[in-house]
Amino acid sequence: MTTSQNAIVSSSHLVSPRSAEMSELEFGLIVSWNAFSRWAVRCMAAAGVPDLTITDVLVLHHINHRARNKKLADVCFVLNYEDTHVVNYSLKKLVSAGLAQGEKVGKEVLYSPTAKGEEVVAKYREVREQCLIDSVDGEMNPHIGELARFLRLMSGLYDQAARAASSL
Repeated sequence: MTTSQNAIVSSSHLVSPRSAEMSELEFGLIVSWNAFSRWAVRCMAAAGVPDLTITDVLVLHHINHRARNKKLADVCFVLNYEDTHVVNYSLKKLVSAGLAQGEKVGKEVLYSPTAKGEEVVAKYREVREQCLIDSVDGEMNPHIGELARFLRLMSGLYDQAARAASSL
């Protein structure tokens, strides 16, 4: 049997004879993303905030990152969100929940976590340590780092392909 016949994919009609592995990767990304999203939302619920979406969770973590205020455009850029409306809605939801605050500086609004938002993120970290990190074998860490670098490389390839597809 060839690799393409053994490939575990979600869309067999997309399998290329030149790279069945790409279809396998895409299926792995789909199921991994959905598992990660489910995990992050449930971890946040265990941290005491059950009504957030995956975008809300990611935005809250990012505005907490390095204790620097963030503009909407910066959040979108770092998290690779093209639709600013989705992130803006998330920021408004976090502000309404008392987890984030916005400060107008010139024409921009800079976002940061509130004290409550910082507490929730700290509790999230505790739950993450207990439920996820405790089950990671330390010997896996070099492989996890390699995989992270590979995924960033692949995101660049997908972004480049998206730009190419936009010009067709």
